Amino acid sequence: MPHSTLPPLLAKFNHLKTHRPAPSSFRVLIVAWLLFGCIGSVWSFASPLMSIPDEPAHTIKAAAVARGQLSGTSSGVQGAPLMVQVPGYIADLNQHVCFAQKSNVTADCATPIDSSDRGWRTGKTSAGNYNPVYYGIVGLGSRGLSGETAIYAMRLISTWMVAFFLAAIFAATASLRRFHRPVIAASIALTPAVFFLTGSINPNALEIASTGAVFASLCAIAEQTASKVRLSTLLLVVFTLSASVLAHTRPLSLLWLAIAATAAVLCFGINASLRTLAQRRFQVALLIVGVSCAFALWWVVSAKSFESLLAGAPIPAESAAVAMLDKTVFFMVEYVGVLGWIDTMPPPAALYAWVLGFGAMLFLAYTARPLRARWVMVLLTVTVIAVPTALQASSSEQLGWIWQGRYTLAMVVTLILAAGIATRFRPFRITPWTKSMVRWGLVLGGLAHAYVFLEGLRRYTIGIQDHVNWTEMFEPLWQPPGTWQVLAVIYILLLATCGSFLYRLLTTPPAQARQKLIAPLQPPLSR
Repeated sequence: MPHSTLPPLLAKFNHLKTHRPAPSSFRVLIVAWLLFGCIGSVWSFASPLMSIPDEPAHTIKAAAVARGQLSGTSSGVQGAPLMVQVPGYIADLNQHVCFAQKSNVTADCATPIDSSDRGWRTGKTSAGNYNPVYYGIVGLGSRGLSGETAIYAMRLISTWMVAFFLAAIFAATASLRRFHRPVIAASIALTPAVFFLTGSINPNALEIASTGAVFASLCAIAEQTASKVRLSTLLLVVFTLSASVLAHTRPLSLLWLAIAATAAVLCFGINASLRTLAQRRFQVALLIVGVSCAFALWWVVSAKSFESLLAGAPIPAESAAVAMLDKTVFFMVEYVGVLGWIDTMPPPAALYAWVLGFGAMLFLAYTARPLRARWVMVLLTVTVIAVPTALQASSSEQLGWIWQGRYTLAMVVTLILAAGIATRFRPFRITPWTKSMVRWGLVLGGLAHAYVFLEGLRRYTIGIQDHVNWTEMFEPLWQPPGTWQVLAVIYILLLATCGSFLYRLLTTPPAQARQKLIAPLQPPLSR
């Protein structure tokens, strides 16, 4: 080897030592789980009890299932709540929503929950016929505890369960060979609305997280199969758990599971999917998922889960369909973060931040190559627009208006993740300009998350009034556990920590770039 070429190669070698190795999927999973669990926990304390849509119904259902009542007693009338036997402090939760749909009313209007009222009483829940799996797990928090302590325990169990599947999305996307854009897409997909729901007793959050985890893990598994790499045990476990749990979250979850799996197949093609199916370990995972889905489908049919829906004023199907199509873009507000009982809009600045992020990812995906990636985008875009419209129109004459934007969030998150997968082949060079873009993007996202969180605190501590009243928060009418000031500081620190880890991850050079850089050194070293 000529002596003149040695210094440049040594310089390259020294440069390599400053670059971090490819991220470990397991490490990403653990770190993300801890961070998302803490973020969801802060939301669970910052949101007054029963301040999330339908939380009383889900809490009553969870307490009942934990005590062996898998479904409630029906009056036989469509839309009427089902009756279950639960402790008195649980049965009365429907009376603690005096602030619901009144953004100017603070949370101090709610009377304290009587922890001594533990005698059996009849509780009413609109979720009585829903699949009991989620509720059985969350309801364990009410066993041996009482009052607000029991309800916070139930919230935290739900939070950390959801946080695991949110973290699984990042673990799966980070395991891809070209992981940068998929990880960016995952960061954009997790809006404040996702974390707001994560801190509640509501299977909606688990549905969102597990749908995203199914899609991301299937994509990562398909890539490993196409590369003839041994399938990662972690990814197989993530897929098995997320798909099995997703099937049991809500009545529509089996549909979301089918669409997410189909989208993953389209991302990598039929041939890659057939090779994956030929893997014995994947077949075992698929068998477990199939058994879980079969039970979930049996429950939906036998328990008549859709008949638990509350009935409202009938709406002609045509009018409902037109109204849904007209609201397609407006639902973006709910995707970002409508808080409370759909009564507190996100600050416009935060909304625009996600409009920018969503728009950029979708634009890149619809112009991406290979062309087959665009078919995935078409499938998921049609799903986000057409499926809710069809479901609302088909039930509007019996149930009235039932749809909310959060019901589509599982598919919206999958759509943005698919955009990241579709754009993974675009060059992502780690340059000073790239690093600057990543830093500013993370700062913008962090500020938007913090702004929505503070808006939620303002809504419940002093109410959203006709005048600007941020300074009045220092004389709050209601305080969450630990005070809003402490929770706000903790939340901002958690966001900063998330941003720091994401920056390290996104400034890790692609594997191909590292390989090209080290290649000239290999022959001399081998000799």
